[in-house]
Amino acid sequence: MQGQVNERRHDAGRRGLQRLGLAAVDGPSMVPTLRPGDQLVVQYGVAVRPGDVAVLRHPFQQDLLIVKRVVARRDGGWWVLGDNRFVENDSREFGAVPDELVVARALLRLRPPKGLQRSVRSVPAAVSWAASAVRPLAWRFRAR
Repeated sequence: MQGQVNERRHDAGRRGLQRLGLAAVDGPSMVPTLRPGDQLVVQYGVAVRPGDVAVLRHPFQQDLLIVKRVVARRDGGWWVLGDNRFVENDSREFGAVPDELVVARALLRLRPPKGLQRSVRSVPAAVSWAASAVRPLAWRFRAR
């Protein structure tokens, strides 16, 4: 299914910090922001706001986790859309998502390296990858 994610949870500590986890992106619904194979650092148990990228339970198939951008508050929950407007597996298809189906807010995107070789010639490729591999997604981490 498009926009599907696989998650792994991690406890962030005992000082009352929110739990963090990783989610793997699997599908084209968030292209160009997220690509299949990207990893998301997500924070569980926090409120989402318009503009955030969130991990949600699909309203029609609640065992399926999806990743979408939170757009607006509507009657019945959050209106969410994929960044790829050609994929309609979002609120245009299933309507507003209730709060209880919001699982986590994405904080960072981690893009795995592709095609890097272990040689001196790959240093520019490694530097280029490192500069683009980590991107903040949460509103409070983005540049204004």
